[in-house]
Amino acid sequence: MSISKSEACLESLLSRLPAAPHYCIAYSGGVDSHVLLHFLASRSDRLQAVLTAIHVDHRIQPQSGDWAAHCRTVCAQLGVPFDVLHVDGGPTAGESPEAAARRVRYRALADWLPTDAVLLTAQHREDQAETLMLQLFRGAGPRGLAAMPLVAPFGAGRLARPLLETSRGDILAYAHAQRLRWVEDPSNADTRYDRNLLRHQLMPLVRQRWPGIDRVLARAAALQADQTELAAALAQIDLDRCGTGDQSDRLSVACLAMLSDARQRNLLRYWIETNGLPVPSRAVLQQVLDSVVPARSDANPRLQWPGAELRRYRDRLYIMPPLPPADTGLRIRWNINETLALPQGTLAARATTGGGMRAAADMRLDVGFRRGGEMLRPAGRREHHALKKLFQEWQVPVWERAFVPLVFSGGELIAVAGFCVCEDFQAAPGERGYEVYWNRAPNSAVVAL
Repeated sequence: MSISKSEACLESLLSRLPAAPHYCIAYSGGVDSHVLLHFLASRSDRLQAVLTAIHVDHRIQPQSGDWAAHCRTVCAQLGVPFDVLHVDGGPTAGESPEAAARRVRYRALADWLPTDAVLLTAQHREDQAETLMLQLFRGAGPRGLAAMPLVAPFGAGRLARPLLETSRGDILAYAHAQRLRWVEDPSNADTRYDRNLLRHQLMPLVRQRWPGIDRVLARAAALQADQTELAAALAQIDLDRCGTGDQSDRLSVACLAMLSDARQRNLLRYWIETNGLPVPSRAVLQQVLDSVVPARSDANPRLQWPGAELRRYRDRLYIMPPLPPADTGLRIRWNINETLALPQGTLAARATTGGGMRAAADMRLDVGFRRGGEMLRPAGRREHHALKKLFQEWQVPVWERAFVPLVFSGGELIAVAGFCVCEDFQAAPGERGYEVYWNRAPNSAVVAL
């Protein structure tokens, strides 16, 4: 049986599907996702994978419940399992409705996606062109101008856009040939939204003047994607040189300073992103180069932006989520046989013999934090020392000192978790003791004493 021209134009999308045990179509009810769903459902025997559909109800439009019902009916007719995710798509302060809906939709889908499954979305060639243009208007760099990748990691699986090289004209031709019925979101015609203004007013003029512009912009996006990949590879080389081994949240200032400004910015973006934190603007990155990197080694500069902060201590840059205020008056009772949750990590102990902190299993212990003026005599030393001086000796960054757990017995300081036991509380050879482990948050390793 021969296939129609409209079907033939979609046949190649099967070759663009990444191999997976489970394909999940993000089905909005609109024409694009309906075509993707219908096409794949009619070829389910060739997929060699489970095919399901998922609809996100943002509860923004009064008809959203009717759209979900429409999607459920279509999937029942096609024999495709269907599910609905209900989300609150309202924007936060200063956020556009478009961005809010996109943010909550992708977050919900990422949380829902089964392990190793591939989420299929229906963006097409014109969507790619519009995305590149919007990113250009926003002053984006190569990553933004690369627009939407064909395949990318997503949640516990991946996200794929198999229609990205397909024109909207071909999609509509298939929909009409198959007599499909789809829903139309009225907000898609509202030119108060940037994408709609671009789609309905600007791009028609551009296409009239340059008929092949969508292919040209798609090619430009692919070139930018290549540049992004090369920049990431270069950043990894620089990170291997300037990083500090397993401590992924730090960089060597001296090593960073040896790079050109462009490579410094490239490395900083990559380093911040690999730590799972939001990358700041170019202006903030330039502040790092202008004020933090050349600062005196005894200075402790800090730069903060939404969701992250960068600090310097001696020859190291540190990246982290914004730290909470330190509660110096906090005192917490600790059962040494249980893990204790702390403001910046956890504290635990393991019984041992001939080492660690001497303490009976039923000994009353409290955990607190530095208030200032603490004096102690670390095991093996003859004199008492100020805790401040010891922190300097141990090269503990200034901001971290307020979160280092101090272990007390009867109001007496007996250990600094992760660093030392006081002389009178060090377990002797053959004596029962406890090794104390402080698991620092968010990016540091376990520290034992």
